[in-house]
Formats: sequence, C-alpha cells, structure tokens
Amino acid sequence: MDRPLRDLAGDDPHLPEALAVALDGSGPALRVLAREPSVDSSHDERRVPAGVAVVLRTSGSTGAPRDVLLSAAALRASGEATLRRIGGPGSWLLVLPADHVAGLQVIARAALSGTTAVTAQPGPFRASSFAAATAALPADGRRYTSIVPTQLVRLMDDEAGRAALRSYDAVLLGGSGIPRALLDDAFDADVRVVTTYGSTETCGGCVYDGVPLDGVRVRLDDEGRVLLAGRVLADGYLGHPDVDETTFAVDDEGARWLRTSDLGRFDAAGRLEILGRADDVIITGGVNVQPGPVEDLLVTLPFVREACVVGVPDDEWGQSVVAVLVVGPSGPPPLAEVRALVTGRLGAAAAPRRLVVVSALPTRGPGKPDRRAAATLASGSLPTD
Repeated sequence: MDRPLRDLAGDDPHLPEALAVALDGSGPALRVLAREPSVDSSHDERRVPAGVAVVLRTSGSTGAPRDVLLSAAALRASGEATLRRIGGPGSWLLVLPADHVAGLQVIARAALSGTTAVTAQPGPFRASSFAAATAALPADGRRYTSIVPTQLVRLMDDEAGRAALRSYDAVLLGGSGIPRALLDDAFDADVRVVTTYGSTETCGGCVYDGVPLDGVRVRLDDEGRVLLAGRVLADGYLGHPDVDETTFAVDDEGARWLRTSDLGRFDAAGRLEILGRADDVIITGGVNVQPGPVEDLLVTLPFVREACVVGVPDDEWGQSVVAVLVVGPSGPPPLAEVRALVTGRLGAAAAPRRLVVVSALPTRGPGKPDRRAAATLASGSLPTD
C-alpha cells in the first residue's frame, strides 16, 4: 500500500510537528521544498511507497536534482546512531535550510531527543544571529548544532560567534570539503567540531570523524570510489528507477550499497578520508589534480579565508588550474608565492596559474561550493598577479 504525499516548505512552522507524525507512520509523507508548494509546479507525483516518510531534493552537485525517498526507518536509524555517537539527547539549533538533509536532520534529531529545534533568525547567516539563537537554548542539558564550513569561517572570525560555538557539546560540520587549517583553528579555540560525511541518499552524515556510525559500512571500489551500506540508505529516487539501478547495487551477500561520486582512502588508523569528487578532478598537461589538497594548502596562507580550485579550458594544457579566493583586507598573496607553496608540496601541475578574488564563493545547497559557477567566474576573469 502506498502513502499520500504532502508538500511543505522548509520554513513552514508546522514542519516539526508534521515530521514527527511522518516518522511515526501515522500521517502523510512529506516532500520538503525550498519555497511555498503553490509556486513550484515541478512536483506532481502525489503518492510514495508506504515506508517513505520524507522526500528531499538533492542539490544537483553531481547532475540534475532528484527527489530522494527516505524511509522513516532510515531516518530514525540515522538520528539514533548520531545521538549515541555524540553523547545522547540534547537541544538543537537549526541554522541550515530544512529542505536539505542536514537541516531536516536537526529537526528530526531534536524530535528524537524529545525537544523542538531552536531556529536562528531568518535571513542571511550572521554570527550575531547565531549567538543570539544560542542564548535561547535551554541552559541545562547538552547542546548541538550542524553547520557547513563557510558558516564556521564566519563564526571563527567573530568573537561572539566563537564564544557561542564553545557552548556546544558537538558542532557537526559537513556539506563540503573541510580545510585542515580551519579545523585546527576551531580545535585551538576549544570548539568541539565533529566532521561528518554523507549525502541525502544516506539521510545525511553517516561517517563521523572518519568512523562509520553504528550500522553503517564503508568500502572503496577499484577506482577508489566510496561505497556505503546500512540501514540509513534511501529507498531510491522518486520516478527514476533507472537511476536507482546505477546508483544502488546489491552484493552477493544481499547487502545493498550506494555508489557515491566521491573518491576516498583509509588512513593508517582505518579512518575514511575524502579526497574529493571524481568529477572534480582537473586534468592539466595529462596530470590529474585533486582540488581538495590544493585548497587546504591555500587557506594556510595569511589573509586567504576561503578557496575553491577549478579547471578552466586551456589550449596548451587542456585545463588550467585556477584558484578562486576570498581574502582579507590585505588582498591576495602574490601568485609566485602561491605557486611556490603548492609546487613544493603537491607538484608543479597542481600549482594555480591564476588567482581570482571574489567577495564570496558561489554556493549551492546548504553552503556547498558551486564549482561550476566558480569555473565560470574563473573563465571570465582577468589574472591576479
């Protein structure tokens, strides 16, 4: 038997109550949208399989956005495993959009904790609004929030933001690559950051600090792509059984696996490290360059706050490595200094041939760098020497 589907905007005040009902299986499944359902004509399917509780649209970072079917069992398994990992039930602050899985899971985890998530002031993310919303959380019990790296950068640059961060028992950080320098700054400031890795298809983060949550399995295929299995996996895609067949596969033992678009490796301690997306690799002069390690190096330079490294077409090299930077008031570092640093650590092929300075990196979804938009900016910009 299938289940009716109810469209609801991510900022609808009735969402927490409706989500709790959906997770119990006693009401319609929810399709959580970025805006009022009445102005979105692309969603026309009205029923889903009986076990589905939530339908969420992917950000489209790996192709066309798709509606992901998340069961009540998967969402509960994810939320309960998260609470066990980070220390038990607590109060949650929501600063991410609820039409994305990281934001929706804040609401779901709060419900599993027997509380209602506190929501920051609507509008652009600001350290002051984060600090004010933090002050509104209950004074007793554990405190949690979930943010993306861009938000952490802004909070670490603000005294009130840093103080607010220190009041949390765990700050879940995911959504995109996380520079090592940013993590080190947070740890030095006594901010209890927990890095997370996952996707909409895994009900959000399912690997914390490189270690899978209870019930989650991780392995790498022959190409180094990350494969994930466990009760947190989505049931598939609404109206796209063809994509289900290429994204999900059942092994000889009957386990169902998600084939991600991410490349990874295991460190000496067996923890998963994400190297970047397979389709983000830049091929320059016949050499493959992963943007992530280059970005991690660039943000260690003075006055470089954020970096996105992309490839742009080049008649000589095939692709040319370009760094799109957000910098401090002193401006960008000299290109020669950047190239020397990267060449010394990662080789000459990885060294950016141009720097492009922007006021803010283009993003998609809940703070993920939009590499396509950044590459367009880089292609149309003059060099910065």
